[in-house]
Amino acid sequence: MKPEPKPKISLVVPVYNEAALIERLHAEVARAIDSVDADWEVIYVDDGSSDESLTMLRLLQERDPRVVVVELSRNWGHQPAISAGLSVAKGDAVVLMDGDLQDPPSVIPDLVAEWQDGARVVVARRSSRMDRGLRGALFPLFYKVLGFLSDFPIPLNAGIFGLLDRQAADAINRLSETNRYLPGMRAWVGFKTKVVFYDRAERAGGETKQSLWRLLKYALDAIFSFSYKPLRFCLGAGLAVSSFAMIYGVALVVLRLLGMGMFGISIVDGYTSIIVAVLFLGGIQLISVGILGEYIGRIYDEVKRRPLYLIEDIHRPELPVTEERSSVTALAELLKARKSETSREPARIQS
Repeated sequence: MKPEPKPKISLVVPVYNEAALIERLHAEVARAIDSVDADWEVIYVDDGSSDESLTMLRLLQERDPRVVVVELSRNWGHQPAISAGLSVAKGDAVVLMDGDLQDPPSVIPDLVAEWQDGARVVVARRSSRMDRGLRGALFPLFYKVLGFLSDFPIPLNAGIFGLLDRQAADAINRLSETNRYLPGMRAWVGFKTKVVFYDRAERAGGETKQSLWRLLKYALDAIFSFSYKPLRFCLGAGLAVSSFAMIYGVALVVLRLLGMGMFGISIVDGYTSIIVAVLFLGGIQLISVGILGEYIGRIYDEVKRRPLYLIEDIHRPELPVTEERSSVTALAELLKARKSETSREPARIQS
């Protein structure tokens, strides 16, 4: 009886100017995947790095035939780079993780164990994180706002780190939206989901590649891609302000007819109420226009139908030289044998 074939698992890691970490990253990745009984491919996506990251990845590939290097045409950003790797992955399951070692590779066996136990999607959720300063304050605030605004449940305190079954990965690959928030897309496709908790470490070295502006855009993509509540807020604010203005106007007319003031102040004196009302309404209008602009801008991105990324090259492990020579030799011998048989045919016919 034939033994069951091992499952094939792909690991996708985006890399951008991480030359200082690549050796350590791959060493920890190799240690983690070696502990799992499966056939692995490790897909590093070079997102237009300007340092020696691509060269170092190619050197890794010479030492480890499991390494596949996807070279993008330029820097496309974190989410497009992960999407590029996801499109190349061929495994029965796909593990996604960042390349700065804040997502510990040692958690990968736990993700695979939950998948083998029947989960189609495994989310790695942070029990704690080591961010300090402004980032440390903004991340919890973002997740609270996202949890309040989202139109359907999205696991909070969870980034891209996790595992997708082949069925879930194919479903996400079919989603062609431009402004992507992969944790939300992962929740949107559904399937049986399990959660693995871990402690998010500090960055292993170098500087973060995600500026506050990029993180803000990432947060806005998360909110506006998975919630209509900002638009409903505009509608609610408009109705509330209109109702207040009508009540306030009626009250002013009545008090004027009765010759009474409001709050002990004559209605004729001063224009504070007018200025406050104009500024308040102007603020509501500008906020509403800004929210509409965010949605319309995303619609504009979608109708252009530009690709999320462009892949310059996919570097896969080459056939070993010995195997390559033996294949060429075998082909040459086959052609030589056929040629000799053809040359014998006329002699057989004459005889």
